[in-house]
Amino acid sequence: MRGRQTPPLCCTDTMPDAQRRTASVAVVGYGLAGRVFHAPLVTTTRGLRLDAVVTSSPERAAQAAADHPGVEVLASVDEVWRRGYDLVVVATPNSSHVDIAGAALAAGSAVVVDKPLATDAASARALVAASQAAGGRLTVFQNRRWDGDFRTVRRLVDEGALGRVVRFESRFDRWRPSVTDRWRDRGDPALGGGLLLDLGSHLVDQALVLLGPAVRVYAEVDRSRGGALADDDVFVAIEHASGARSHLSASALAGEPGDRFRVLGDRAAYVKRGLDPQEAALRSGERPLPGVAWGTEPAAEWGRLVAGDRVEEVATEPGDYPAFYAAVVDWLDGSSPAPVDPADAVATAVVLDAARLSASEHRVVAW
Repeated sequence: MRGRQTPPLCCTDTMPDAQRRTASVAVVGYGLAGRVFHAPLVTTTRGLRLDAVVTSSPERAAQAAADHPGVEVLASVDEVWRRGYDLVVVATPNSSHVDIAGAALAAGSAVVVDKPLATDAASARALVAASQAAGGRLTVFQNRRWDGDFRTVRRLVDEGALGRVVRFESRFDRWRPSVTDRWRDRGDPALGGGLLLDLGSHLVDQALVLLGPAVRVYAEVDRSRGGALADDDVFVAIEHASGARSHLSASALAGEPGDRFRVLGDRAAYVKRGLDPQEAALRSGERPLPGVAWGTEPAAEWGRLVAGDRVEEVATEPGDYPAFYAAVVDWLDGSSPAPVDPADAVATAVVLDAARLSASEHRVVAW
């Protein structure tokens, strides 16, 4: 089926909220991404209406029906194309992102794809080309751009508090010594599991947003836990065109987590431990509802601005995952660009491909 132009949901950029047409949404996939992130954020965003969840698992179908009474639960994604929705959210295993997103674009829907956009850069480029042929209605859920700690890093850099940034150290450390039966750990590597594509997509995206394009990459990608078929311990070093460097890592075997961020500049450093609280809140059933404080950290978890003997606590900006889907509403209306340019996801995929090549050939990859 050929892609077709998808018109905005309203005819003017200045239409008041009361006159906007609510967009119908289908979430495809009801594992961690669909259940914890996308469905809750869609249902709490003004201008969006969750109409359908797609899952072939009877257990997840029952869970979706219990979580979202009145929402239709479909067993096959083919039903989505037949029924038609304004927005399709792709929250399935990584290897299926391109095919499902491409079919959604061809059916005339706008599409949100959970990160990574694709398992390799060539596939990512092909999907972006398909989206352009269909009117450019594609964006990517790089939600950790809206982590409170990363928002704080960006603010400090923009304000010049760190001076010229020379190194950006960022890590996701977890203690998960036992390999699970999930596809991310033990499944066929062709499914796109492993930390390089999972947390690495966040780490690289943040580094590129903060410091700009990459020109060289060195990486170490390992399977450290017995029985793991997918990588569970990764390190990626990026040299940016600006001359700054990023040192990024993720591990499932970090019994003692390191700093979440350590950002070194020629005026000061910013050091931050702990994780943004939004994922934990969503997992526990909390929702970003009006009048409810969201994404805030207690003062005990704030980071520090350090310059020799000078140490200053820095209040963490509130995390704001809801901002992504609020921006999606404006994008659907035609009043603003996509919240994440899919070209950014291609740039991230290029770095991840280079990291995989660097690790396998034990060399620096440059372009």
